[in-house]
Amino acid sequence: MSLILFSHPFSSYCQKVLVALWENHIPFDYRHLEAAGAADDLAALWPLGRFPALVDAGRTVVESSVIIEHLGLHHPGPVRLIPDDPRAALEVRFMDRFFDQYVMTPMQRPVAEALRSHADRLDEARAEAARALDTAYAWLEERLSGREFAAGDGFSLADCAAAPSLFYADWVHAIAPRFPRLRAYRSRLLERPSFARAVEEGRPYRAYFPLGAPDRD
Repeated sequence: MSLILFSHPFSSYCQKVLVALWENHIPFDYRHLEAAGAADDLAALWPLGRFPALVDAGRTVVESSVIIEHLGLHHPGPVRLIPDDPRAALEVRFMDRFFDQYVMTPMQRPVAEALRSHADRLDEARAEAARALDTAYAWLEERLSGREFAAGDGFSLADCAAAPSLFYADWVHAIAPRFPRLRAYRSRLLERPSFARAVEEGRPYRAYFPLGAPDRD
């Protein structure tokens, strides 16, 4: 098989790529990073050791957004995750970056603090995350007006980013009822078969989440 993905089912950025693969039913060899030897093999391919990483016919591709763009170029399927129209594609890329930078990043700060042996800044980190996420949630509430998906009417790269970022962000700082569009959008993403599969495959690893995983998802 030409495609090999080094991935972990509970990782948000891995889920982002898995959703893209499953949306278009692209076959790949899943190298689970808890399997013996997988982490060493990844380090040999990508010295920074970050994941996910895709190997396509001997070429290593890293960074979740770049991997998804690579798949669209070299393994296209019926779901076009990057629109052909350059203006529409720019909106998709912008929304992808928004979810990664302004939802995923602040969500991860208190998680990283909680994982420290002496989490003496956890309350501060959670308060900072709450402020940042509420700002992002309010902006998204307006941006999603009239849209079924993040960048318009079609499922795209932006939704691959949105699904895991909103999934975990809501665990860290719940999306308040004053953001009904955003709450409904998160629910739609959870119902999407590709992301529902990602959630189920990650479920056995919820003990890894140091802040506690809610039973509602």
